[in-house]
Amino acid sequence: MAKSALLKSSLAKKYWMALTGLFLCLFLAGHLAGNLQLIFSDALQFNQYAVFMTTNPAVKLLSYVTYISILFHAVDGILLTIQNRAARPVGYAKNNPAANSSWASRNMALLGTLILVFIVTHMVSFWAVMHFDDKMPLQTISIDMQGQKQDFYVTTDGGYIPVDQVNESGLVIKNRTEFFDATANIKVKEGYKDLHKITVAFFQDAQTGLIATILYVIAMIVLSFHLMHGLASAFQSLGVNYPKYNPIIKGFGKGFAIIVPLLFAIIPIYIHFFLKA
Repeated sequence: MAKSALLKSSLAKKYWMALTGLFLCLFLAGHLAGNLQLIFSDALQFNQYAVFMTTNPAVKLLSYVTYISILFHAVDGILLTIQNRAARPVGYAKNNPAANSSWASRNMALLGTLILVFIVTHMVSFWAVMHFDDKMPLQTISIDMQGQKQDFYVTTDGGYIPVDQVNESGLVIKNRTEFFDATANIKVKEGYKDLHKITVAFFQDAQTGLIATILYVIAMIVLSFHLMHGLASAFQSLGVNYPKYNPIIKGFGKGFAIIVPLLFAIIPIYIHFFLKA
């Protein structure tokens, strides 16, 4: 039985690599816009964004497409690397790769592997905590009540529930975010998971915060090199090769490869060195 074109043809692999890569670039731009709220908005707005990203049906569907694209992009890259090396098992007697290609283009497999490791650790540190950690805190706010500070849970309907009222007045927390009237066994309100607090604590931790910030910045440098070659290669693989527009395409690719990772890198730096917890 003949192998499918998807698995057999290097050209098909390059098409899929280009398409998934461009889709993931769109994801990066959207993810960056959301994460920049850590700098330009308050905790509530960021947590509202987090709830929207994890509950909206369309966004959830897009998330699954993103997960599949990441896996497909990674596997496709590995298969292409293996196939390219198999096609040229013996190196040339005289070889000067730097004269014909960039460092990034020659090390895309390494760069991609490092990015995949970063994605996994990033999801374990934030995504998994947001979705599965039963100890995920709910957002609270301190309000001055006649000269005394009192802590309140912030609810999704714009209301507040005194923290000391829970478990003392018949209110209990179920399913990590839902406030239930224990007597009537009915849901009264719902709170926000405090992803903002988790993120800030991660990068401001006295023991590991600086290391996490440095590693994040290094990961963004790796991403920048990967994008620097990957975007240009994606457009070329899809046949977008017009002399008149090539300078614009290359300029956009380089700009995206520098600006997006740079803005991502600024976020943990800002949290660690400048944000007051």
